[in-house]
Amino acid sequence: LMSRILCFDYGTKRIGIAVTDELRIIASPLVTCDTYEIFNFVDQYISKHNIELFLVGMPIDLRGKPTDATKLTKSFISSLSKKYPNINVDTYDERFTSKIAKDSLIELGKTKKYRRNKRNIDKISASIILQSYLTRKK
Repeated sequence: LMSRILCFDYGTKRIGIAVTDELRIIASPLVTCDTYEIFNFVDQYISKHNIELFLVGMPIDLRGKPTDATKLTKSFISSLSKKYPNINVDTYDERFTSKIAKDSLIELGKTKKYRRNKRNIDKISASIILQSYLTRKK
């Protein structure tokens, strides 16, 4: 049975979410979800789709050290594992992804208004984390 990877770019206010196709070749931005709604969203999503893996972007500073966000992200990961014990969780170093997300939006010629809407950045960051992960796995 084909299954997807669901990827999270965790933030205390919002979580960007991306997903692969069933062959796990292409990552697409899915949605940006308010953090307090995340488990409702995941419950609904996994009731309709076969998810094999959760991938979570791990915030690390440019020197490779943990940041303030690292602890919060780890606590999110442990909630995911507890709530969905039969879905594995992996992490990916997201050091450069938010910047890449903003740069790629600029290259796509998206309007300033679109780029200023953080919700767009978050789900695109998640898809860049996921695509990088897929590329590295090959």
